[in-house]
Amino acid sequence: MKVLKHPAALIGIAAVAGILFGLVMGPWAGNLQFVGDMFIRLIQMSIVPLVMASVIVATGSMTGTGMGKLAGRTFGWMIGFSVVAAVLAWGLSVLIRPGAGMSFNGELDASLQESASEATGWQDTLLNFVSTNVFEAMSTANMVPIIVFSLLFGLALNSYAARSGNKLVLDFLEQVQQIVLTMIRFVMYLAPIGVFCLLASIAGEVGFAVVTTTAAYLGTTLLGVVIIAALFVVVVTLRTRLNPWKLPAKLTEQTAIAITTTSSAFTFPTVLRNTVEKVGVGQRVANFTLSVGLTMGSYGAVLNYMIVVMFLAQAGGVDLTFGQILLGMLLAILLNMGTITVPGGFPVVAMFLATSLGLPFEAVGLLIAVDWFAGIFRTFLNVNGDTMVAMLVASSTDDIDRDIYNGNKQVTAENIDEEQYRERFAAADNAD
Repeated sequence: MKVLKHPAALIGIAAVAGILFGLVMGPWAGNLQFVGDMFIRLIQMSIVPLVMASVIVATGSMTGTGMGKLAGRTFGWMIGFSVVAAVLAWGLSVLIRPGAGMSFNGELDASLQESASEATGWQDTLLNFVSTNVFEAMSTANMVPIIVFSLLFGLALNSYAARSGNKLVLDFLEQVQQIVLTMIRFVMYLAPIGVFCLLASIAGEVGFAVVTTTAAYLGTTLLGVVIIAALFVVVVTLRTRLNPWKLPAKLTEQTAIAITTTSSAFTFPTVLRNTVEKVGVGQRVANFTLSVGLTMGSYGAVLNYMIVVMFLAQAGGVDLTFGQILLGMLLAILLNMGTITVPGGFPVVAMFLATSLGLPFEAVGLLIAVDWFAGIFRTFLNVNGDTMVAMLVASSTDDIDRDIYNGNKQVTAENIDEEQYRERFAAADNAD
């Protein structure tokens, strides 16, 4: 059967088998922990070179296109809703505590002690964003100084390339990025084995808490998605004065594609067509806002990433400081904005967040196992949120046709050149 060859299906089967094996075998299943740890380390070792290359390439390739009031309104709404998503994720996680019930007594990786230590003040926290030795930061996987260095290096490279026309270093780093991504794809072939061993060990140690925490994690994510989606509708209704009851029918087609493919990129042509032909947003606004939304409008991803941070902290019994919580929100938003695009999918993102905040990795396998479901929730909000942001931007410029929205007029959207959006499609799929 083809479905059994799909990576997500194989990981799901391995997860269920691992949990059952652990529940039956009890503490003995802990003997398989080292295999799962090896899988996690294979991902972990790729994070530093991948993040450095990705951030440098992203900033080094930036151009000055798309500036002005249209961009300002688009970025404003997207960043605003991303902040709301991050804060909501923290609030729901504090109330529901999806990671509670698990207890990992093992010590943190020695290389992460520095990033896991409690900050003594906001001045020291900000000061630690900059390292005196970037190679030391790389050796300890202290991610924030690495990101700061990479951003500055990328901006300098952008300036140098624009001035000299020499893109040799940028091309080299793009190749490094692709090679590391290939490494990660190789590692992901081992994901079913790694997930089986991780979950067998966890289930043997904590019993049925594995099942309950999985349900709590997905339930927290789903509840957050519902709340943000409702907030979007309320804000759109108040700003545009359009009938909200007509909106679900206009979003049905793109929602169906989004939740069945879990891909914003695959859904993009449908979203663009529906936003113009059914919602009535002007072509100019739709083209710009929706294309930017592919990388910046991943509100479901921001929500989910912050819940991941709280889940790992609660599962590992780590009390996050106020500074660490703010840093977690900032990283979730930056990951969404495309400034720090970490390709490679959810396993790399989860490891990146855990490494950045000094959180234990034991429960990452559990999150990987159920990520297909979380991906459905993320993509639903990412896709429909972009359409509603386009409505908000168009309303500010009186560029939304109410006759089209009310079904009294028909227009045809322009065909898009999908090759033009190839890089944005790839970044969108990583967020989904």
